[in-house]
Amino acid sequence: MRKFLKGVTALLGVMGLSPVAEAQTLRMMKSLDAPHYDGQRTTWSPTSDIVNMFQDTLVAMDWDGKTAIPYLAKSWTVSPDGKLYTFKLRDDVSFCSGKKFTAEDVIYSFKRLKSPELKAPLAWRAGNIKELRAPDPYTVEYELNEPFADLLLQLTMFTTAIHNKESVEALGKDYGVKAIDGTGPWCFESWQPRTEIVLKRHDAYKWGPSMYANKGPVKFEKLSIKIVPEDSSRVAAMMGGQFDVTHQIPLQFIQQVKASPNLNVQEAKPNFQLMYYGYKTTRPMVADKRVREAMNIAINRADIVKGIMLGNAEPAYTFIDPKALDFADSTKSLIKEDVERAKKLLDEAGWKVGADGIREKDGVKLAPRVLFTQVAYFPRVSEAIQGYMRKIGIDWKIVGYDSTIAPAEMGKQDFELWTVTFPYISSGDLLNFYFDSKNIPAPNRMNWNDAKTDEYLKMGRASISEADRAKYYALAQQRVTEEHLWMPVMNIAMYTTSLKKLKGVRPHMLYQNTFYKGLDYSF
Repeated sequence: MRKFLKGVTALLGVMGLSPVAEAQTLRMMKSLDAPHYDGQRTTWSPTSDIVNMFQDTLVAMDWDGKTAIPYLAKSWTVSPDGKLYTFKLRDDVSFCSGKKFTAEDVIYSFKRLKSPELKAPLAWRAGNIKELRAPDPYTVEYELNEPFADLLLQLTMFTTAIHNKESVEALGKDYGVKAIDGTGPWCFESWQPRTEIVLKRHDAYKWGPSMYANKGPVKFEKLSIKIVPEDSSRVAAMMGGQFDVTHQIPLQFIQQVKASPNLNVQEAKPNFQLMYYGYKTTRPMVADKRVREAMNIAINRADIVKGIMLGNAEPAYTFIDPKALDFADSTKSLIKEDVERAKKLLDEAGWKVGADGIREKDGVKLAPRVLFTQVAYFPRVSEAIQGYMRKIGIDWKIVGYDSTIAPAEMGKQDFELWTVTFPYISSGDLLNFYFDSKNIPAPNRMNWNDAKTDEYLKMGRASISEADRAKYYALAQQRVTEEHLWMPVMNIAMYTTSLKKLKGVRPHMLYQNTFYKGLDYSF
């Protein structure tokens, strides 16, 4: 481990740190920055973790990863037909700006999320809203056109956080860049892209969810979040005691970090995170299901997990983790690794091996363009799969991008495959997020427009009973897996690493956000 600790002093100078940190500043590290911090305009998890610190939602996610508990809404009722939710709001909440929180802020936030102008990629999380009403300043009637079985769980997500209209309108295109208002335990102070986000304590905050012992305010004056993309630098800095907490220690170093006498390492449980490669089905090279299946069954997932992740992940042969709510057992047998079958499928699809070993069809090489983000395990896994593809005559052209521009590059549509790690809370969450045709072009980057899938998802969302919901989500899983719309690679473990002197640390699973609110943290 000396090679990681060597040069820590120089690293501190680059990061602008001194060996002795400011006593009232909590120091955090993350590997990825975001294009902005307006949670309604993105699917990007590097935005979500920061948004959850300075903005609040109507309900919070308990530690079990499946129970919605009161937050800005202190209670709620649901009509028998599942279409009307009546939320009773807290009357003691204020934004960082000092503005008092009321039902009008809730109505504004969801109208903005659903507005055609915003084109919010995750607007579906709020359900199919018919009307929002405020009978009084602290009551919201949230009426749907159809039941949405996952609504309360979706209302815990950063996408559905509450915004201050005055802040949105005053900042315009700079909202979430130069400033942003919220009711969270931390307030947005400054952002230097690719360098540092600084949050400060919201002194008036006292409405933390019941999952925390401390309801607020937080116990630090400031939270400094440094962007440190290089893996070994994060390991060295953490082991050298120069940061207090991070959830982005490279998984291949977790066992070594666990052995450090000054650090605690805790795994987030439950935790559902799938690393996958998605196929843009409207691109000719991957339009044929046989080509997609060939790629899916040509890789050795166990070797990838062992060699690159050092066992800190599980090989994924299904889109949904078998432990997740409403997982379909029928999908377990649909992806079976078989190199010889992969070659046969490509032959049947008309892709013949050329003189250089790469398959061709109608004068075109089978050389799909594959996008990845240049961080963590993505480069090495992409290179490993590139090697497996060569063995069956496919020439993956892998292209890496910085995290701040990767979403924009994906938006250009000029690729056959892309990869991310997606955090989710249930089968319905993942399926509705990615496979509903309404979510084309993002996050449904597969451009998957299929009436059967849409119908199964609609029926699953509208189910009143758990049995019906599981039935329809199972049908949707079966459909998208049989079509091989993704190459599932592995289910990722997630850890929080902290200095032993830092108390109250407990990792949360919500959307790769182990910190969540950080209310119990103290020295």
